[in-house]
Amino acid sequence: MNKKLFIKTFGCAMNMRDSEHIITELQIKENYSITENAKEADLIIINTCSVREKPERKLFSEIGIYSNIKKQNAKIGICGCTASALGEKIIKKAPSVDFVLGARNVSKISKVISIPKAVEVATNYDESNYEFCISKDSSFRALINISIGCDKKCSYCIVPHTRGKEISIPLDMILKEAEFRAKNGAKEIILLGQNVNNYGARFSNHHRKVNFTNLLQEVSKIDGIQRIKFVSPHPLHMDDEFIEEFAYNKKISKYIHMPLQSGSNNVLKDMKRGYSKEWFLNRVEKIKKLVPNVGIGSDIIVAFPTESEDDFKDTLDVVKEVGFDTLYSFIYSPRENTSAFNLEEIPRDVALSRLETLQNLHREILKSKAKKEINNTHRVMIENVIDSIEGRSDNGRLIKIEGSKEVSLGEIYDVVITKNENGSLFGKIA
Repeated sequence: MNKKLFIKTFGCAMNMRDSEHIITELQIKENYSITENAKEADLIIINTCSVREKPERKLFSEIGIYSNIKKQNAKIGICGCTASALGEKIIKKAPSVDFVLGARNVSKISKVISIPKAVEVATNYDESNYEFCISKDSSFRALINISIGCDKKCSYCIVPHTRGKEISIPLDMILKEAEFRAKNGAKEIILLGQNVNNYGARFSNHHRKVNFTNLLQEVSKIDGIQRIKFVSPHPLHMDDEFIEEFAYNKKISKYIHMPLQSGSNNVLKDMKRGYSKEWFLNRVEKIKKLVPNVGIGSDIIVAFPTESEDDFKDTLDVVKEVGFDTLYSFIYSPRENTSAFNLEEIPRDVALSRLETLQNLHREILKSKAKKEINNTHRVMIENVIDSIEGRSDNGRLIKIEGSKEVSLGEIYDVVITKNENGSLFGKIA
């Protein structure tokens, strides 16, 4: 009998990819089909994120919601980073949960669904050589993991505690999946890892020496792949070889995400980021010199416990100098099992004021940039044709396309920018 699976995913692209693995494993091995209606599901999975604010409160709220609406005998499973962090505490606090599966144990999904109250959350479990079932869907985009875990010790970050030490996935496994996905219609490949450009630092089995630049070169040889993206690179590992490959490889999208976190050297040191403001700006300068129209995105945490007003001004200065095209900005949120957890937090009103100042500055930067885009032509890959026609340029700009010309998902068109509305770009196919 066909069973139905409902899955809700929180968090980053890594979590999205984990959910894809879970879905495909259960479809192929356990005869599940996906449903968008939790009330009719035989299995409800919540794939959690521990980076979001108040993750425990959010998780138990979600459990309560689904426990009340699930049909009789339906199971509830908790996966992801919060599952890794809390483990069996989840089942003790929420008896309606049938199993807990950590972010480092995704390959065990077929096993745990049949074991009452199973808890599999070991962060030293190595699934880097596990060949997940691969979906035969014809999506134009494919997410592909190239590493698992993280070796960094950023003082604010819970990820190393929930995903374990960094291990690279063997090159031949990555290329095999990329080739399969390309043959099934994928035109855009997104390579995933906590620190993608540290690829090759450690394999669990004997492996020839290879780095991220080598991987990019190999993936770009695959027929059918038109655009390669990756998230997220670490500024510390942006050596010249990597930057030059990014600049000169025509298949690599000319948008790069560079998580700054703070523009203050004092705060960067307290965050244990491993680089200085000067190093970050030097890398930006080199990238812009080689790719003048590059798109650059970043993450910034405001009100880290040791951040002074001068430190915050340093961050604003870097934002002005770089002119980020996208910016994900957050107020510092303490996490247990991080070295910054016991530091005294900055008052909430001060934190909110700094966040508002930063976001207002970025909005003005985007408006200024958008005005300069009128009449420019971009190569745009279509990403949505349902509510409206829109896509992303090679340098990462989201562009809404006006007009009635028929377009196809995943195809690339020349689009001329015709107007902007408060920083949003509109264009027409040339």
